[in-house]
Amino acid sequence: MSKAHRGKGLKEVPAGGRGTCPICGRTGVKVIYEQEIEGKKTKICKICKAHLAKVK
Repeated sequence: MSKAHRGKGLKEVPAGGRGTCPICGRTGVKVIYEQEIEGKKTKICKICKAHLAKVK
């Protein structure tokens, strides 16, 4: 079976969900994971999300 709808939701997000991660500062990565940091909800990259989960 094909996976024709993979990433369909990212096409509606500006720049395809890519940008600069506010934590690590990497550019051109997908910043699609919402995380509450210092009382504010921000979108971070996959690597930072995994790092925050590991630290908890």
